[in-house]
Amino acid sequence: MSISPKLALLEEYASVARALSAPARLMLLEQLAQGERGVEGLADKTGLTVANCSQHLQQLRRAGLVTSRRDGKAVIYRLTDAKTLDLMDLLRIVAERNLAQVEHILRGLSDGADAPEPVSRADLAARLAEGAVTLLDVRPADEYAAAHIPGAVNATLADLGMILTRLDPEAEIVAYCRGPYCIYAHQAVAALRARGYTAHRLDGGLPEWRADGRAVSSVHAGQV
Repeated sequence: MSISPKLALLEEYASVARALSAPARLMLLEQLAQGERGVEGLADKTGLTVANCSQHLQQLRRAGLVTSRRDGKAVIYRLTDAKTLDLMDLLRIVAERNLAQVEHILRGLSDGADAPEPVSRADLAARLAEGAVTLLDVRPADEYAAAHIPGAVNATLADLGMILTRLDPEAEIVAYCRGPYCIYAHQAVAALRARGYTAHRLDGGLPEWRADGRAVSSVHAGQV
């Protein structure tokens, strides 16, 4: 017996929801939001085995969330649609508003203190144009090299102590990382504020900045 068009549609919508139901697949989407990658690179970034990573990617592809191309023998994946970023962020917003455990975890990143309001991307663009802010990209160096917000200084959490000697203690600092699921910026802001700096995180990360149509920079091979 055939099902109704309504149920058929709901089943397709549910397939997208099921694809988002595993933390490993959310990690893969977060990585692909930075830029396209091969299976081995994604496995290395997420800590998954290559076989497990490939299985998760197939589920994401069946749900239409990622697509792939061949580069020689390698299979390269990317997000199918920039709207996937909106879906990822909406998932975060709903969880933060309605799940007490999410709020508890996020407060823990700031040692129980209330996190300051994030800076909007439009506001950051204006402050950068005025030279009124120091911008920190706290993602790993390879992700920074591939693409970053122009004017950003790369400093992972491990490097933060060393770079502080180069920062103006009176300057406002804005930190950003991978996007809606990345906690590096939360941790960097907490560490900076604990040292007396005025620090905020960016609302969103590099993927959202790029999705707005804003310019990004990259570091070419051999460039310092």
